[in-house]
Amino acid sequence: MTANPTQQQEIFFHVGLGKTGTTFLQYRVFPKLKGLYYIQRTRYKGAKQIICRHRGERILLSREFDQQLEAEVSAFSQDFPEVTPIVVFRRQDSYIASQYRRYVKNGYRGSFADFLDLEEDRGRFKLEHLRYMHTIQVLKQYFRQEPIVMIYEELLKNPEAFIGSLADRLSAEIELNMVDFSKKHTSYSEQQLKAMQWAGRFINLRKRQIFKNEVLHLFWRLGLGSVRYSILFVARWLPTSWFRSEPLIPKEALEKVRLTYEADWEACMALSSKQRQ
Repeated sequence: MTANPTQQQEIFFHVGLGKTGTTFLQYRVFPKLKGLYYIQRTRYKGAKQIICRHRGERILLSREFDQQLEAEVSAFSQDFPEVTPIVVFRRQDSYIASQYRRYVKNGYRGSFADFLDLEEDRGRFKLEHLRYMHTIQVLKQYFRQEPIVMIYEELLKNPEAFIGSLADRLSAEIELNMVDFSKKHTSYSEQQLKAMQWAGRFINLRKRQIFKNEVLHLFWRLGLGSVRYSILFVARWLPTSWFRSEPLIPKEALEKVRLTYEADWEACMALSSKQRQ
């Protein structure tokens, strides 16, 4: 499928990242934007066909990408290079800590040092995916429009201003009183996550493909999910003495991450600020 160059559309593509308010934006903000046809994340597989059926409309689509971002935007840009990408960044130390907790919640058994290896880059999460200015260059490489860069910490500090700024940059309108700003869920405690790692020594709790049949795979996922959430629930009531005293994520490790990417983060914030002027 190739986009017709004589019928170019204005297309905005929110590419994540994960743990940067993505779910909040996808379900509570983007559907409320007026002046854009919104393609929800659950319809992403058919997004190209949907765009072609809505030639006369301005389009906004959203999908959460992390380490697979370059492969996905490369594939999408082959048909729609005239896209304006939207990306939200979160300071690297906070971002990687949240990612690690998510992985542990989903059955990852390794330590934080196994997850992110600043010295030799042998970790589960690769260093280049914390280089945000590199990510911006990737978006510029595949899409012809300048990326819209936004900052997660600004969403936390003043969500109304963040949403208003985003709507302005998309030339859209939104009634802020129609947006649900309530918290969807709270983070899992260290005790709950340590319980997941302990249980992972005996049960493989990781998300993985077991059955090729979609129905069987769905039942497998539901069953595995029920086991994981049962462990998380029960762990809330277990004595703290049952778990190792060392923190799940050492503070000095996060400080090292912050210092390693400090210049990159400042450049990212400066770019976002410049775009808003």
